[in-house]
Amino acid sequence: MALVVFLRGVNVGGHRTFRPTRLAEQLEHVGAVNIGAAGTFVIRHRVSEAQIRAEVARRLPFDAEIVVCQGREIAKLVTENYFADQPVQPDVVRFVSVLTKRPRLAPPTPMSFPASGRWLLKILARQNRFVLGMYRRHMKTIGYLGALDQLYGVPVTTRNWNTLVAIAKVLQNDVT
Repeated sequence: MALVVFLRGVNVGGHRTFRPTRLAEQLEHVGAVNIGAAGTFVIRHRVSEAQIRAEVARRLPFDAEIVVCQGREIAKLVTENYFADQPVQPDVVRFVSVLTKRPRLAPPTPMSFPASGRWLLKILARQNRFVLGMYRRHMKTIGYLGALDQLYGVPVTTRNWNTLVAIAKVLQNDVT
């Protein structure tokens, strides 16, 4: 089954920048497909998680946290409709945060931040290593997203829900 690679904290605010398309080209031998500019890749050929971590780390011009998930985990996550009861709003972004490993803490869900008043970040559910939620486009939201590391006790990397849908499409195309 395919693997999905998420790089944490790259191409953000002009720091730790690189060209994901170039890395995908360098990883062509493992069937890498680049998804967006945030350091997200689908690895379509059979390869171990340790091998792909080493391959990616060797080719990056800086040290980065490399999170690897099984493609089937992402496919399953996308088929479950966590956002079904949430109305689509132009100022609200649906997201998934990927925990780098099993969380040390398991806070109850759902929860909202701030705790009172109009929410800026809402966590709907946690499914294994995935935290699903929504945030409002607001300057204070980045602080709440940054606090997810402390909330779960492990580093996290966050992607727009649309990115996971795009990953699922690549995975589906490989199966059919």
